[in-house]
Amino acid sequence: MPIGVGITWYTWLEQGRPINVSSQVLDAVARTLFLGAAERDHLYRLAEVPQPPVTSDPPSELPGHLDTVLAALDPLPAMLVGARTDVLHWNRAYAALHPALVSAPPGERNTLWHLFAAPEGQHHIVNRDEQAPEAVAGFRYRYSQNAGDPRWQDFVTRLCIASPLFSRLWATHDVAPPHLCDKRYDITGIGEVSLRATGMELTDHPGIRLIVQTPTDRRSRENIDRLLRRATQL
Repeated sequence: MPIGVGITWYTWLEQGRPINVSSQVLDAVARTLFLGAAERDHLYRLAEVPQPPVTSDPPSELPGHLDTVLAALDPLPAMLVGARTDVLHWNRAYAALHPALVSAPPGERNTLWHLFAAPEGQHHIVNRDEQAPEAVAGFRYRYSQNAGDPRWQDFVTRLCIASPLFSRLWATHDVAPPHLCDKRYDITGIGEVSLRATGMELTDHPGIRLIVQTPTDRRSRENIDRLLRRATQL
């Protein structure tokens, strides 16, 4: 039992009675009782104490069935992305749409990095000026939950150096929760493709999202099919 915490304290906690407790004491309780992530979260809720984020890098290996899910989503471009917007896995359609992104080195295989710091012409996004502020505001929403993590701070510093536009938008301190967004691409030899991105959290891998891009009109669906046929012939 953690030092300074007695049976009465536990009883009051379970009964929902008001108690004064620090996050350090709650962490000690969680360690002593070998609580999992969900149980730890419940403990903080009972004590009515804001829970500090538990940060971690994405696992080095994800279950093989997730690749099966990605493959089954073809011809819709789909990927698995980490909390810092690192692209972890993708399907054939996503690779055809974003060849420069998926072939980038791990430190730059990141949707935010690609949007702001990729060489001109690599991202093919027509509505970049519209998307850029929304992307930064959504990233700050996740950053605020991991602000004490030096890996997040290092990523922001590197991106500010690489992109004056990102640096300027980051300085506005705008924040917004993730939401649906439409991206329009102009692909050489194919034409315009308009896609709506939908994100879904993986319940067994906190921080990792499945992102699926769905054509918003008939022309975009046809151009995606043409893009996939061209990729198959290469």
